[in-house]
Amino acid sequence: MHQQGAQAYQQTTKVVESPRERESALLMKAAAGLQRVKDEWDVGTREELKTALTFNRKLWTIFMSSVTKADSPLPHEIRQNIANLGMFILNETREILLEIDPSPQRLDILVRLNRQIASGLRGA
Repeated sequence: MHQQGAQAYQQTTKVVESPRERESALLMKAAAGLQRVKDEWDVGTREELKTALTFNRKLWTIFMSSVTKADSPLPHEIRQNIANLGMFILNETREILLEIDPSPQRLDILVRLNRQIASGLRGA
């Protein structure tokens, strides 16, 4: 499963130029997948929810791994903020997956965070 996230990351790197653009595109892809599940909640399946959450979790796991490496060029405060956001996202994801009957609104915070970080990466 981790390999799928890595493959998606590599495929996106071929399409866009900078690492910031790549990361932004991946965050938007994850946000779109989560939004689609929310929008199609009444006709979607638990497996589609799991797939969207898993992709997002893998993406954030990669981000967290990257910023916590000693050679990360980012300032300590930004690295810490990304790590904290990542932990929040991983915890939210776990909670949603463990719920027997989660509400579609539970996805709002994940979608919003991904879009906001993607926008920041694009300098918008």
